[in-house]
Amino acid sequence: MADTLQVTRPIALGRPRGAHRFEAFSPKLARRVMFYRRALLEQWLLLEANPKVITFCERPGYVQINEERHLVDFWVRYVDREELVVLIEPLRKCNVDGSCAEHDACNAAVRVVASAELAAARAWTDNWQRILPYLVANRGLVPATLPPAIMQFVEEPRRLLDIEREFQTSEPVIVRAALFSLLHTGRVSASALQTQPLSLLTSFTALEATS
Repeated sequence: MADTLQVTRPIALGRPRGAHRFEAFSPKLARRVMFYRRALLEQWLLLEANPKVITFCERPGYVQINEERHLVDFWVRYVDREELVVLIEPLRKCNVDGSCAEHDACNAAVRVVASAELAAARAWTDNWQRILPYLVANRGLVPATLPPAIMQFVEEPRRLLDIEREFQTSEPVIVRAALFSLLHTGRVSASALQTQPLSLLTSFTALEATS
């Protein structure tokens, strides 16, 4: 495996002995992703759920941090910057300062993520683990007129229960897929999902004006 950063294809990685295998489909990448650590799955969910993330690649290459060679867990592109994400396990002996570490190949800043950061976002990632299957299973099935209609309806905060009642002529699963796609792209917000499980009482609000 080379030290050159590759942002289009993940490095092939053999399954570590005794490790679990987590597979999922990424709507952002339009392909499957696979991880051998639960922490990596959770970090992927954070990237997938962040509308500011344009694209990313898991296991893009290696980086030198404080004279130690690390496999980069994610390369991430935002509108105005790129970053490399490296997850540090609690028992892993590594003393790093990710604020100033950079990868020579792309001059991207390295962000080190500790397990405590993922634990703090557990409610959010658990909710997105429930939300993403709606997006994946219903790709291409949402009528083009439904998302704008939902956007207009949630100009004021509306509960999921109220949204499904308003659009009861459509299948509830399609309504959820349309609503969650708006959440995925950052046009709708649901701040309660940061701390509470998704439910029929969860409120959603439009983040931009409809024409």
